[in-house]
Amino acid sequence: MGLNKDLKKAEYEATHSMHIDKNIEEEIITELEGQRNFKSGYQYWLIAIIAFAWSIFQLYVSYYPVNSTIVRSIHLAFAMILAFLIYPSRKTPKKLQKITLLDYIFAITGGLGAAYIAIDYVSLSNRVGDFLQRDFIIGIIFMILLLEAGRRVIGLALSIVAIVFLAYDKFGQYLPDIISHKGASVNKIISQMYLTTEGIFGVPLGVSAGFVFLFVLFGALLERAGAGEYFIKLAYAMLGKYSGGPAKASVVASGLTGIISGSSTANVVTTGVFTIPLMKKSGFPPEKAASVEVAASTNGQLMPPVMGAAAFIIAEFLGLAYTDVIIAAAIPAIVSYMGLLYIVHLESKKLGLKGEDPKNLPPKWGTFIRGIHYLIPVIYLMYVLIVLRESAQSAAFSAIWMLMIIMIIQKPFTSLVIEKKGVSIDDFKEGFIDIFHGMVNGAKNMVPIALATAIAGIVVGSITLTGIGQVLLDVIDTLSNGNIIIVLVLTALISLILGMGLPTTANYIVVSSLTAPIILQLASDNGFLIPAIAAHLFVFYFGILADDTPPVGIAAYAAAGIAKSDPVKTGLQGFAYDIRTAILPFMFFFNTELLLISGVEDGDWNRFTFITNPIDIIVIFIVAMLGMFSFASAIQGYFIKHNNLIERLLFLIATPLFFVPNLLVEYLHFPNKYICYGIGIAIWIVIYIWQKNRK
Repeated sequence: MGLNKDLKKAEYEATHSMHIDKNIEEEIITELEGQRNFKSGYQYWLIAIIAFAWSIFQLYVSYYPVNSTIVRSIHLAFAMILAFLIYPSRKTPKKLQKITLLDYIFAITGGLGAAYIAIDYVSLSNRVGDFLQRDFIIGIIFMILLLEAGRRVIGLALSIVAIVFLAYDKFGQYLPDIISHKGASVNKIISQMYLTTEGIFGVPLGVSAGFVFLFVLFGALLERAGAGEYFIKLAYAMLGKYSGGPAKASVVASGLTGIISGSSTANVVTTGVFTIPLMKKSGFPPEKAASVEVAASTNGQLMPPVMGAAAFIIAEFLGLAYTDVIIAAAIPAIVSYMGLLYIVHLESKKLGLKGEDPKNLPPKWGTFIRGIHYLIPVIYLMYVLIVLRESAQSAAFSAIWMLMIIMIIQKPFTSLVIEKKGVSIDDFKEGFIDIFHGMVNGAKNMVPIALATAIAGIVVGSITLTGIGQVLLDVIDTLSNGNIIIVLVLTALISLILGMGLPTTANYIVVSSLTAPIILQLASDNGFLIPAIAAHLFVFYFGILADDTPPVGIAAYAAAGIAKSDPVKTGLQGFAYDIRTAILPFMFFFNTELLLISGVEDGDWNRFTFITNPIDIIVIFIVAMLGMFSFASAIQGYFIKHNNLIERLLFLIATPLFFVPNLLVEYLHFPNKYICYGIGIAIWIVIYIWQKNRK
């Protein structure tokens, strides 16, 4: 069945029964991402068994700790093997239909090259600084295959970035004085990148192997169990009767799916195959229907706890507790989603859309109760992480086993209690089959993340090897003349440009490694003592926005494929919706209360104090929402009626009053921030009365 047939079938099922076959949904994802999609035969079982074995291995090492370097080595070996088996060298019909002999050779060689660190671990540890010639030869071959695997799975951009840094390592002495260094030998480069934990097998890959896999596996199992469809039905049941209901349901469903999914594209397909046809049916033009889904799904990576794997890497880079990262990220993520929900409401009003007839909607209470068991492992995961403050690895591991038990008993329970039928052995078998598919899908979903973190490790290793970080600090300081705003804008542009070809996780690793220390240093020089997490989240946010930025915008292409719309127009419209997200990093950088941080301790930007007073937290959240709504109304040109120019300007003035009152207090000498809030609220009241009385 071709992609168009899959999409037509998914659209028919979504609009007629609010149910899509899980296998069809998975086929759409694999086809949109350019994967081989075998439905049976030895090639299907070969990939499935290797992927299943990878999931089993990761669960094993989570329970029985193994040396972290060995775990990273085997983790990457599985990723290399699956990369060459699943992703062809070119996305042609012939190469998508069979695994070639060369693919098998590359898979075996790449897998052995990655596993070599584990296989010869003791000897390698004993000969540090005196490696054998074979170590370097294997390293060269492996790095070439790693870059090729990255090209196939992620795209050419990340491999090119890595090659540029490797060339800089080798030929630095021939470059202009401002960025030159003495150059490194090939053996020194291979030693740094392959034979130590300073490069490929460094912190990013360690995070992928230690934490990210379990959360991605948890999300894949939850999706296979039916949670994604439940979130969509629940959102549709709750919001469908309102103006633009399907679009509002898309935003809420994508936000809920974002909690368990770290991929923009997977989020687009998982929710978009339902919501895009329903949005089109309700009156949204194809480009706008696809764009709403793109903006909602892209922002799914902002939602704790997974955050596209970046939350774990931020925590590891900064030496923070993982829970500290997700607490800091919570308010901006929720405010961003509420802002998009408000934009969708304004769009619906401008288009004159009506809500769905309540008779055609799923029952609210019945829908909620029917899938409430999906919330149990999610709530348990958050409880263990935030309340008990156990490690992310321990929390995910126990949540996975709880979810597996639910998957086994949900079908028999439904048959016996809800449908009042008998329980058969097939009911139990269905749960085990879903667990198998979920574990296979989880491993497949990890291939891009594992490769991205491994290749990004080359960039991190190059920075350490050459000392380019200090060089860049001098260059950017000169270009910006020490102006922190210019530095932030430059960083945002770099993130957007690199993110067009890089996955979010790799983009964050590359850009944060280069620019975050510079941002912090220049901010300090300008009198702003900013917590390091603010700079890292700043980089991360703009890396996410690149997913819907033309001309690449992978998520936009996926949504356009479902909506049958123009991908460039979809990307442009999606980015227009996401401008609200683009202002948030600037706001929380200068007002860290939005991250629930009251200030840094002892002049150390890695140490900060959280705001814990519930009333303060509620006030911060409410005024942040008002700031986001003000900006959305200004950009959309609509409130309760179309805004004139003066009303738009007033909304733009209100935005910083809510978002960064601390700056206005300092530079405009306002008495306190509550005066700013009062002026902002007064602006809203004036515009409301003005528009109410305007014909």
